[in-house]
Amino acid sequence: MATITSDNHGLRLAVRYAVLVLIAVIFIFPLVFMLISSLKPDAQLLADTSSLKAFLPVGDISFNNYSAAFKRAPVGLFILNSVIVTGVTVVLSLIVCSSAAFVFVFVNWQGRDLILTIILATLIVPFETIAIPLLLISSKLPWIGLDGLTWGWLNSYHVQIIPFVADGLTIYLFVQYFKDLPGELIEAARVEGASWFAIYRRIVMPLAGPVLATAAILKFLAMYNQYLWPLMVVQEEGYRPVMVGLQYFFQLNVVWGEVMAYLSLITLPVLAFYLYLQKAFIASIASTGVKG
Repeated sequence: MATITSDNHGLRLAVRYAVLVLIAVIFIFPLVFMLISSLKPDAQLLADTSSLKAFLPVGDISFNNYSAAFKRAPVGLFILNSVIVTGVTVVLSLIVCSSAAFVFVFVNWQGRDLILTIILATLIVPFETIAIPLLLISSKLPWIGLDGLTWGWLNSYHVQIIPFVADGLTIYLFVQYFKDLPGELIEAARVEGASWFAIYRRIVMPLAGPVLATAAILKFLAMYNQYLWPLMVVQEEGYRPVMVGLQYFFQLNVVWGEVMAYLSLITLPVLAFYLYLQKAFIASIASTGVKG
């Protein structure tokens, strides 16, 4: 009987791993196709799409598409712009949204439920409906920078960052997570005379590793894939992010190998961020806990 049970457990485990491997293969195929295609000339790339050769590094393999991509567009500048805009927005968003959620969950004040409801209601409002009013407002706002006081935020980093620092989804994630934290910790800290800021920084945030990682991933993907808003507010090449830079490769003659090379290059920061955050996420899960 023990042998039969062991065999059934082994079979179920094998089937589970087989399904997981199949899912992983399905998700990784587009990446493999993109990387392999970026190494092939257009004629061979298009010919290989009708067979499994599209996923194999066979034929005329070279890095010519990458060098051609850098000649066609300032790829490094676009990647740097996206990394700056995305990185700053993610950091500011985690600070602002977690602070707002802390106030909504742990601090009692009149009207907090109504205001939280209004914030969450913004989740159903498409960005396209507020894009034009936001553009008109941002084009008239003052800004104090290295050049002194200027009017209008267009063609800058901050016009791509500030409108997206706070959002309803990130606040909602933090609110739901904070509600599950032990209320006794907060009460004990208040009895000991700890300020709200001390409770936020020393008690709540050290326990918020999982939600920080989740919110950071979602915010990173949303900001890194921004296209409509940068297209509206950035006309100077020096501030354009990667998604707007993609249009350089669809002007005049389209060379698909160069497109694949460009996509491969702009995917690297996403993969690097995910791998780093995955490690940090696992570490935070291991270290998160309430010690007596």
